[in-house]
Amino acid sequence: MASAAYRHLLRSARLAFQGDTHLLHAARSEARNGFRKNASMSHDDPALAPAIAHAEEVAKILRENVVQGKLEGDDRYKLRIHEHTERGDNDTVKMPNGQKVVIDGKKCSDL
Repeated sequence: MASAAYRHLLRSARLAFQGDTHLLHAARSEARNGFRKNASMSHDDPALAPAIAHAEEVAKILRENVVQGKLEGDDRYKLRIHEHTERGDNDTVKMPNGQKVVIDGKKCSDL
């Protein structure tokens, strides 16, 4: 399971940082160091499952929530959105307990 999580992490980093070799190498190095640090864990270690889950969560965030932007012209960025990028609308962002966002004394329904 750890080797599969490691592969998922590397693939997600490659997708998230495509074309940015410096950042891609840094992400691969960080993943490698994290897995090497935990390489001595045995299969029955209770900390193994949370470590693998953490790696899978990081891979998911890289794959779905990291978007590259490239400056094109004055104050304009072109975003590289791919098929795995999470998309949604503002209705998907909810405040806990039905609270409303308040900006300058106005609730979002008053804006």
